[in-house]
Amino acid sequence: MKIRTFTSRAALFAAASGSALLMAGAVQAQSNDQTTAVDDIVVTGTRVANRSRLDTVAPIDVVTAETLEQRGSTELAAQLAASVPALNFPRPSATDGTDSIRPATLRGQGPDQTLVLVNGVRRHQTALVNLNGSVGRGSSAVDLNAIPSSAVDRIEVLRDGAAAQYGSDAIAGVLNLRLREAREGGGANVTYGQYITDFTGFYGRDDKIRDGDTLTVSGWQGFALGEEGFLTASVEYRDRDRTNRSDINPTLGRITGGQGDAQVEDLSAYLNAGLPLADGWEAYGWAGYQKRDASAAAFYRTPTDNTQNPDYGSGRKYPDGYLPYILTETTDWTAAGGIRGNVGEWGVDINLGYGVNKIEFGAENTMNPTYGLNGPTSFDAGSLEYSQLVLGVDASREYDLGWHGPLNVAVGLEARRENYQIGAGEEASYARGPILVAGGNTLTFGSRGFTGFTPNNEVDEDRSNVGVYLDLEGEVIDGLTLSGAVRYENYSDFGDNVSGKFAARYDFNPHFAIRGAVSTGFRAPSLQQQYYTQTSVLYISN
Repeated sequence: MKIRTFTSRAALFAAASGSALLMAGAVQAQSNDQTTAVDDIVVTGTRVANRSRLDTVAPIDVVTAETLEQRGSTELAAQLAASVPALNFPRPSATDGTDSIRPATLRGQGPDQTLVLVNGVRRHQTALVNLNGSVGRGSSAVDLNAIPSSAVDRIEVLRDGAAAQYGSDAIAGVLNLRLREAREGGGANVTYGQYITDFTGFYGRDDKIRDGDTLTVSGWQGFALGEEGFLTASVEYRDRDRTNRSDINPTLGRITGGQGDAQVEDLSAYLNAGLPLADGWEAYGWAGYQKRDASAAAFYRTPTDNTQNPDYGSGRKYPDGYLPYILTETTDWTAAGGIRGNVGEWGVDINLGYGVNKIEFGAENTMNPTYGLNGPTSFDAGSLEYSQLVLGVDASREYDLGWHGPLNVAVGLEARRENYQIGAGEEASYARGPILVAGGNTLTFGSRGFTGFTPNNEVDEDRSNVGVYLDLEGEVIDGLTLSGAVRYENYSDFGDNVSGKFAARYDFNPHFAIRGAVSTGFRAPSLQQQYYTQTSVLYISN
């Protein structure tokens, strides 16, 4: 089998692709030198102010909005994977909800071992537990595609273990999404794309496939907030058709499967704001929302499947067989705010963030065989919901100890409250109906493709966590920078943990340096992993 695929964007719909600056004069006023200087400063992996990405003790990649726009995709995770070799964003198929809520992996480790921050604040995970043959099976990760790429100014990728600095999940590294900050200016973009694939199959399919048509409309606009504050609004709409790389079914002589990308439609909106206060203090905050509807193919049920497509004596419900579709309606929203300023010689940052991810499952073009010919063909299969409330307090200052440079001391606290819920589906999505046997065969029951959650699966669980840390960094002698961190965590259900990290960097000259780090890390099992449950019931001889 031979497959060659390329994506046509500008060539197929060049008239619809382009950018329109809403206030071009303000944007053009920025010089290239100024933009480069701002992009070069990082705040991830170090708590030293004004540290360049080339001067950090740990390896950090910085991906700007301009770089993301040039990656041939409108999905934020796909853009980032094309920009950072250490990050992968696989394309699973027939993996239930994972088809539409795809996880990313960093440095080959699990999706839930990468911590995701937004403006330095921990972002909530999804309610989904990845199942079946998906990458990261058994994990619950952050959905990067819930954030529109138009809202992002740059992304800092820490490719180093950082549990001692940031807590659980930061084993593979950290992604810190820095949102766009603008008082004026703006931009709009309309993109249309399609996959064009040459396919030579095992069983006779030999054609050029055109599918996966994707329309994306996005834009952002900056507004003045007071004399010096800003409010930046971003919005994105995407409509993507499904793809299918299934070959001809040799038994039936036609394509019956649905292996490929899910059909997805989503709408996202983000606001990011900052406002200077008195005495050098600043208030800041952001809020985001996304609604995503998706339909992904399950596995095909044949015309002669006597347990899932039975002959009731008066015929079969699907004489040609059927391909169930798993529906997911995902609602994701977040809000965070805080203040930062100086208390004496200490720089202090206090923030509070809240996020919710809810997934409602359904199935269509399917059946519950025990409900007979006149039974329903679509079902409400239940829901998953995860929420997180996080409080962060960070403080840092410099001490002059007579070294070549000052010693930066940072201390902080992070407290979280998490909740996880499973809601049952409608009765027909999981129940055994009135028809137990047809044609001498004991029938399966529940909606085929995705059986609904039962009342026994329902959960509503909470937990709390408190962590404190100490972080030190300084240039001891000319060219030698040392860094160390220790963190203590206490979970109401997992228990205690202490993590440590030590790193060093030596600059031989302005053009050559070596650096290395050793650290311990941990990951507390998520509520989703502890309490996810789905029931399967089998009747053997009644």
